[in-house]
Amino acid sequence: MNKNTMNKDYLSKDSVFLRQAEASDIGALEQLLNCCYRETAGWTNEADLVGGIRITPDELANTIANPKHYLFVYPKTTSGEGEAEETGELLGCIAVDIKTDANSNKKAYIGMFAVHPVLQGQGVGNVILQAAETFATRHLSSDGQVADKNPARLTMSILSHRPELLAYYQRRGYQLNGNKMPFPNDGNNGEPKREDLELLELEKMVH
Repeated sequence: MNKNTMNKDYLSKDSVFLRQAEASDIGALEQLLNCCYRETAGWTNEADLVGGIRITPDELANTIANPKHYLFVYPKTTSGEGEAEETGELLGCIAVDIKTDANSNKKAYIGMFAVHPVLQGQGVGNVILQAAETFATRHLSSDGQVADKNPARLTMSILSHRPELLAYYQRRGYQLNGNKMPFPNDGNNGEPKREDLELLELEKMVH
């Protein structure tokens, strides 16, 4: 995906549509995620904090095959319309992972959120995030998790030392819940460039 030559004239937040990822999307997903997180383009990259790959094809295949993990993609089409022919490129993605805690309460973990650098700052990410939140809330509601006294719990993790990203999510109702863990230094999701790097958990309660 050439971020310098992409024609974005017909692309806007109003043209965003999502479908569930398929195995045939793995190559494009790997390219999109590594571009957004590991290269220096766009404001969401982590290039100064983490080096190496963001995700492997095997991890993506496992995610797509997992019935409790929903991975959605925003495919590029020839005209920008959802019913048009897809080009094989992806402009965005987001995942919703349904988890169950020790008290048998379910929560939705939102991750793998990416928007192609060319489209960042145009509201596309807001639309994708809202769609994922709506899906997660409805899914939890259908499982009997959401009631006035038991709202849906949405969680996500972000890297420490990213105040602008934290502010972005705080504007959308997420707050730090105090949970954190050291960045996993196992080589599967990149190599941390500083020893004090942590993953901070954010949480949002919705009805």
